[in-house]
Amino acid sequence: MKFLVFLGSVRDSSPPEPARLGERVARACVRHFETNHDEHEVELIDPLDFDTAGIFKPHFSYRRSEAPDALNDLADRIKAADGYVMVSPEYNHSMSPALAHLLNHFGSSLFAYKPSVIVSYSAGQWGGARAAMAMRGFLSELGCLPVSAMIHVPKAQEILDGQGQLQKGQDADHWAGYFGRALLQLLWWAEATQAQRDRQDPHSLIKDFTRDPSQRNAP
Repeated sequence: MKFLVFLGSVRDSSPPEPARLGERVARACVRHFETNHDEHEVELIDPLDFDTAGIFKPHFSYRRSEAPDALNDLADRIKAADGYVMVSPEYNHSMSPALAHLLNHFGSSLFAYKPSVIVSYSAGQWGGARAAMAMRGFLSELGCLPVSAMIHVPKAQEILDGQGQLQKGQDADHWAGYFGRALLQLLWWAEATQAQRDRQDPHSLIKDFTRDPSQRNAP
């Protein structure tokens, strides 16, 4: 199966230090897959790789031949994936605006009928837990329902290095078990939804949200 890890930060200023603290958290998720579940494909999606500046125009409002190549490419990757890992800091007790902005470019039908897992972090003691709760409704509206287990990383700058590896003195077994619990739930549900999609294509049963805002009630 294929999984996308979405990094929810485009910060280029401090504090916190380092500016893009979430990059190491996202890399830790990728490392966990590569170390423990290398039979699956995992890819890090960095919003800095996609030019979404200027007037907001979502991918679904273009004709495909007219859409920017980067948006077409990401839409294809989202559609091909079997599950998603959403990594976010906390802004005003809610999710990252950078992550929401990127995801909002795509119709919910690209994400639908697949699971997701919520990963939050902070430079302080709470690990972005309030943002994580806000993300449940957002991801449910996209149709990629989040699994029950979540990952919260407080003081991430002390726990992980720039490559997403544990800093010296951290309990490797503890963190492996903590990440593993949520990601194993993601894998279980991804296998179940993949099997059900193979058995019966849900997009043939319910209208997709592909272009017209009136389709927003579709999953």
